[in-house]
Amino acid sequence: MDNRKGTFKLEYLRKIEDHVQKKWKKDKIFEEDAPNANDWKDGKFFATFPFPYMNGRLHLGHTFTISKSEFAVGFQRMLGKKCLYPFAFHCTGMPIKACADKLKREMEDFGFPPNFPDESTKVAVVEVRRDAADVLASKGKSKKSKATAKAGGCTYQWQIMKMLGLEDDEIKNFADAGHWLQYFPPLAKADLERMGLKVDWRRSFISTDVNPFFDSFVRWQFLTLKERGKVKFGVRHTVFSPKDGQPCMDHDRSSGEGVGGQEYTLIKMKLVAPFPQKLKQFEGKRDVHFVAATLRPETMFGQTNCWIHPDITYVAHRMKSGEIFVSTKRSARNMAYQSMTDKFGEVFTEVELVGQDIMGASLSAPLAKYPIIYTLPMMTVKEDKGTGVVTSVPSDSPDDFAALRDLKNKEAFREKYGVSDHMVLPFEAVPIIEIPDFGNLAAVKACEMLKIKSQNDKDALAEAKDMVYLRGFYEGKMLVPGYEGQKVQDVKKPIQNKLVADGMAVLYQEPERKIISRSGDVCVIALCDQWYLDYGDEEWKVKTRAGLENINTFSDETRRNFQATLDWLKEHACSRTYGLGTRVPWDDKWLIESLSDSTIYTAYYTIAHILQGGVFDGSHSPNGITPEQMTPKVWDYIFFADAQMPTDCGISSELLQKMKNEFRFWYPLDLRVSGKDLVPNHLTYLIYNHVAMWPQEKEQAWPVGIRANGHMLLNSEKMSKSTGNFLTLTAAIDKFSADGMRLALADAGDGIEDANFVEKMADAGVLRLYTWIEWVRQVIEDEMPLFDDVDDVGDSCARVFESEMNRAIVQTRKHYENMNFKEALKSGFFELQNARDKYREVSMHKMSRKMIRRFIQVQTLLITPVCPHTCEHVWALMKMGGSVMNAMWPTAGEVDEILLASSEFVMGIARDLRVKIRNRKMLSEKKKGKTMEKADKGVIYYAESYPGWQKATIEAMQKMFDESNGQLPDNKQLAVQLKNCAETKPHMKKVMPFVATLKEQIQQIGLEKALALTSVFDQRKVLETNLKYLMDTSELEAIEIRSSEFGDAKIRDSTSPGRPNIELIATPSVNVEVKFEQLNVADSN
Repeated sequence: MDNRKGTFKLEYLRKIEDHVQKKWKKDKIFEEDAPNANDWKDGKFFATFPFPYMNGRLHLGHTFTISKSEFAVGFQRMLGKKCLYPFAFHCTGMPIKACADKLKREMEDFGFPPNFPDESTKVAVVEVRRDAADVLASKGKSKKSKATAKAGGCTYQWQIMKMLGLEDDEIKNFADAGHWLQYFPPLAKADLERMGLKVDWRRSFISTDVNPFFDSFVRWQFLTLKERGKVKFGVRHTVFSPKDGQPCMDHDRSSGEGVGGQEYTLIKMKLVAPFPQKLKQFEGKRDVHFVAATLRPETMFGQTNCWIHPDITYVAHRMKSGEIFVSTKRSARNMAYQSMTDKFGEVFTEVELVGQDIMGASLSAPLAKYPIIYTLPMMTVKEDKGTGVVTSVPSDSPDDFAALRDLKNKEAFREKYGVSDHMVLPFEAVPIIEIPDFGNLAAVKACEMLKIKSQNDKDALAEAKDMVYLRGFYEGKMLVPGYEGQKVQDVKKPIQNKLVADGMAVLYQEPERKIISRSGDVCVIALCDQWYLDYGDEEWKVKTRAGLENINTFSDETRRNFQATLDWLKEHACSRTYGLGTRVPWDDKWLIESLSDSTIYTAYYTIAHILQGGVFDGSHSPNGITPEQMTPKVWDYIFFADAQMPTDCGISSELLQKMKNEFRFWYPLDLRVSGKDLVPNHLTYLIYNHVAMWPQEKEQAWPVGIRANGHMLLNSEKMSKSTGNFLTLTAAIDKFSADGMRLALADAGDGIEDANFVEKMADAGVLRLYTWIEWVRQVIEDEMPLFDDVDDVGDSCARVFESEMNRAIVQTRKHYENMNFKEALKSGFFELQNARDKYREVSMHKMSRKMIRRFIQVQTLLITPVCPHTCEHVWALMKMGGSVMNAMWPTAGEVDEILLASSEFVMGIARDLRVKIRNRKMLSEKKKGKTMEKADKGVIYYAESYPGWQKATIEAMQKMFDESNGQLPDNKQLAVQLKNCAETKPHMKKVMPFVATLKEQIQQIGLEKALALTSVFDQRKVLETNLKYLMDTSELEAIEIRSSEFGDAKIRDSTSPGRPNIELIATPSVNVEVKFEQLNVADSN
């Protein structure tokens, strides 16, 4: 039960919702079967949301994205289209299996119920700042990981399950991975039904081989992809969890989603005698190389030294080649998984040392001008990035230049780390690249420009790097022999290839940023035998680009993100050995991973009701079809236009034809809605796989619309279990009702930027919806005065209100079509409610019964996609017949813009009158000892035309605007012209302020209205018609309407068509004192 005070309105709405949902279920209102395509001419709409992962309850973040697709379906139904909105549940992958195994181990280690130690460890997610070199190296890649504290600070899986409200006896069942598949999908369905989701639940299912029908479908998909050369086998770099012993895809990660591998060139700087003491054992016996990871192999010609952090730990480890590499432990671990050592995953450490042990070592650096360079101290070398060994190129790296200069200038610093002068002082920056505006020593120039004095000027150095690296890559030209005059971007790869071919470098990869698997393992980049989808294949990529061109992305930024992904995307490992899912059909020791079995399952929705009938695991088929009957030939026939009907499968020709018709009617997918973080993976893979499976059926099968939205904030803060700022779907419905929550979701935002669910807005939504229902009830039960006949004033107000309703219908439809639900809510609910209130006010409560009933109908229909339960209830109250879910979008009549402009004119005057009266009263209260008499009369001045000098100014602005292709002239140009104009020259002191006012008005109401020379309506007549309303709303005893010609010079100058002036007057009064003198009766005698 909600703890807030006064939950009657909330309970009232929830009772309505429960009743409406039962009615929908009984009437099967959202169940849709495909008609014969030739018999249906009113269009169709097929929308989906990526099936959520079933390792917990759905939360408000899921709900926000779901709502976007569901609102769209609600609107499209009202256009008369057949609409399909199916929903399924994803169970493929590692997380469920990993969680089940954790529970099993926790019971083995700590008993049942587990008795855990007191200490608790929280996982910290570290944000790593990316420099310009990183940006260049991974241009277009996803730069943000989806790092969420899903465990809420808990150390053990058992504790996480406790947070879900489960008891110990229930939790133990979750040690069986299959139990998760039975437990969470029904809960998700129940929560979504409470939300009022417009789903055909007959088409619901779960993934993995637990569902033999879906399992068969995925196997068919992969057999087809393999036949077409899209699935390949080989050794490839991939993100890998050593603990889990398999690749770690995005959906298998607790942090680092969207992060991939970064390729470096490992420069082998050979150690030259005399060797440091800790490495003496190798002198004359083994080649020892300090290996520096660089993203810029083309700059190796400018090496002057090698940077080492004096305090971090390094290891000298043996490679497969017999050479000794010196690097950090972390990078040595990565190398061990990339076939560089004698055994996969094993580091053969020979010596462990710290940086100071190898300070001042002599090195021979590939391509360097100097035959010998030395290891020198740099305190900013990172242990968690690269190899901890950094090659120094001060000509083109601001960091290197600043650090080398500091070493040269600080003798004490050199002495502290045992660095001799000859290791530092003779070395100068070597010109290797010419960059426009920076010359041939770009780093030196940048440091001078930004006045960088020390390597501690971190912000300025970061700015210098951005300047130099980007300009150098795109505009730099090489100066070194053999590459003179060639562009940097053209020689980067050839120089890298030559270094590798000559044995002076090796290729190496590591994660761009830290990646943690759901099992808690720090991932590496590994070379693995694996089945992979060759997304880097140029022919496939070209086809996918063509598919993207066909798609409405609803946002330029989303389209750019897709294009950037296509630029960098290469192979994707589609197989693993651990977890849940479908086995690779031709190699059953492998499972198909979760991003690969979820690319074309939207096609499965079209026939799932025939195969499964809503039984999640497919254990029962309503038509008696068995999974074994679903052979590749059957799948081919259903989904491929030219495939022949199989005659030996045991399925009737009628059922086969019915399934084929379902697919051909509902496909293509009209709308896919997802979070923006899925653009670089799932959503791009969806396009790839559709064009691969249906290469010749663009119109029939390629996706039509993909909309990506931002993440959901809750009360302006990130949702997080650990902070308590978190809401599940069911909790949100308990707290705000389904429609109150839906109203706030629509108001939260629509763009690619992060949206904000505001609980106060949801609370206000509950009040608004309750008030709306009550107001309708009062209308129906004649509890408010309405009139069948109204006077001229009432008729004029009704016509204005009718135009406002028509405008709302037009505007709101446009917003729904563009999926701008916040704007649809604004024009179709908030502003329309305000129009109703204005009508009541201006008509002085003499509202037309006919107009109010029309308003209720229009208002109900305009918010039906967002608040369906409330609208269904109101529809029934109005005895409209049938369900509002089957109602059509209202037809808009004429929008009388002139009438609306005249109404805005009146409301503006009413508002200005109230403001002037209030200000006069406040001014009177401030004047101590002096009181201003209360104004009892107002004069409204209107103008038919502008004064001559103002008219000339407007005409000059309009002319210059037209002559400059729609650009407003600047004030200097205008001033020059207006000084030479006879009408404006005498008024120049007033002209430019008037110009400034006009420009402000252009921003507010548009150029056409702001520069109109006359009013489009009869101002005097409008004022006279609404005079009583103006008097009542201002509480003035009298209002006089005058032409500005009868005002003083100030009035004439400041009054213009459509922009009146108001003068308040206090009528002079005379105090008359009457005294009565009482006669003395005695005296009169």
